[in-house]
Amino acid sequence: MKPNPANERLKHRYFHWLRNAKQMADKSVEQVAAALDRFEDFSNRRDFRQLRVEQAEPFKKHLAQLSGQRSGTRLSKATINSTLYAMRDFVRWLADQKGFRTRLVATDAYYFNPSRHDEAIARGARPIKVPRLQQIEALVASMPTGTIVERRNRAIVALIALTGARDNAVASLRLGDLDLDDRQIFQDSRHVRTKFRKAFPTWFFPVGEQFVEIVRVWKHELEMELRYSPADPLFPKTEVSFGPDGETLPPRLGREGWANADPIRKLFREACAAANLPDFKPHSLRHMLAQIGQQRSASAEEMKAWSQNLGHENMLTTFTSYGKIPDYRQKEVILAMRPPA
Repeated sequence: MKPNPANERLKHRYFHWLRNAKQMADKSVEQVAAALDRFEDFSNRRDFRQLRVEQAEPFKKHLAQLSGQRSGTRLSKATINSTLYAMRDFVRWLADQKGFRTRLVATDAYYFNPSRHDEAIARGARPIKVPRLQQIEALVASMPTGTIVERRNRAIVALIALTGARDNAVASLRLGDLDLDDRQIFQDSRHVRTKFRKAFPTWFFPVGEQFVEIVRVWKHELEMELRYSPADPLFPKTEVSFGPDGETLPPRLGREGWANADPIRKLFREACAAANLPDFKPHSLRHMLAQIGQQRSASAEEMKAWSQNLGHENMLTTFTSYGKIPDYRQKEVILAMRPPA
């Protein structure tokens, strides 16, 4: 449908307010824009001046029947809830704007709240495929190393196993952030895309010297053979080049890093499939390390150090959000607690 010029101008003001007054990241603003777009599709792009709270209930029913453009399946409860929350906050903002103060009041925004039932479903914890350390060892051992791109991919998996760094942070690391002598990476928030842009050091978790050796060899290849400097990316993105006759040449590495973590997620997916392993996500290795920390920590100090190494200020975050005991281990613990015959 043709955009409504008045709505577009209003949304432009709102997005400017979100970025500058609420300090919202561009990605979050894009999600808000998608939510407002769903409402405009529902209302046939009618002017926001015609927005009424009576539209909230039919809009909720509309969302329940809507399918995602990529998946082709019905929108999840989490997506529906985030859309409704975005509309709620927008209506609250509208009620304070000139020309809307006589049409809306701030409490009208709450008509767009999801039901408590749907909210509970959306927030419910879902099972996560968490690998065992032996599976990651098998995964890394199975990864090919014939090309420089393959060696880069293997080093990425090894570094995440050693540090539990988030995939987006790994995609933006520089060569100078890796200190092999001190066995650590420094996640410098000035250029590393850490969560909440927090800067902190992470020392290698004691999970296997084979991972350390893979990372060591990779850094040596970058420095000695490719002559990369500390300011260059630790994991450069792949470049495709063509020969004089238009033929595709073997892939090579450029001097720029990835703009996001999608390539890392893709290489994990392909590597797991090739190794006949479950589809482990990069983030699942953080869960694996949290579980290892539960098993190995013998004191409160050790637990705190393990938690800080994952970038958590609160130790409970590590052992509540990440430290769920896997089913196989839960079974072993319960059976071992049986009294003797």
